[in-house]
Amino acid sequence: MTDSEFQPAMTGGCQCGAVRYALMSEPTHASICHCRMCQKAFGNYFSALTGVPRKDLIWTKGQPGNFRSSEAVERGFCRDCGTPLTYNALETDRITISIGSLDEPGRVKPEIQYGVEGRLPAFEKLHTLPGITTEDDNPPEMLMKMKSRQHPDHD
Repeated sequence: MTDSEFQPAMTGGCQCGAVRYALMSEPTHASICHCRMCQKAFGNYFSALTGVPRKDLIWTKGQPGNFRSSEAVERGFCRDCGTPLTYNALETDRITISIGSLDEPGRVKPEIQYGVEGRLPAFEKLHTLPGITTEDDNPPEMLMKMKSRQHPDHD
């Protein structure tokens, strides 16, 4: 594939940069899932996912590790930093990507919630909590120590 043929719709990767990918089509059917497996896999209240046809996901740097969380699903992650990257329903021709691992996650808007039976009670009130910026919550010397070591949101 030449550089002129390689025009990804979106790119993304893990926190440390060891694993990078390109999506060759616009992702669709963005969702969040509240099921207990997704909560554990993401270490959070829910997972946020969007997908493409399997053929449209290209690993451009490294390869993810995989964990078979059930007979039907394999979950991809960075072996170095642990970033959740994919949710792979094995019997479909589609693969889902974690929205947070995209370089431009704001371009994707979730359309539906799954696994609502596992939705944690606090989820309903998260949007009402007060907010404060990182800069307003930390003195300058702490902000210097918090300088990101993450891979930038681009290649």
